[in-house]
Amino acid sequence: MGMCEHLEIAGDPAPTSPQGCEECLREGTRWVHLRKCLDCGHIGCCDSSPRRHATGHFKDTSHPVMQSFEPGETWKWCFVDNVMH
Repeated sequence: MGMCEHLEIAGDPAPTSPQGCEECLREGTRWVHLRKCLDCGHIGCCDSSPRRHATGHFKDTSHPVMQSFEPGETWKWCFVDNVMH
């Protein structure tokens, strides 16, 4: 696993929706796993979920780093550099 500038400077904002994926909750759809944007705290669902809202959030905002929002997981992913930490 490599490093990138985005991962090194990523913050840790409070989650905007600790109950689950913001869009799935609004739409009444389900998710598989949750991801938190480390720029704004947005909670979205992973790419294994039908709607892939975490990736959609990156495409809409260009916020580069997300972190697993699953209990016991701390890994981070940079969409720009395709690097995990």
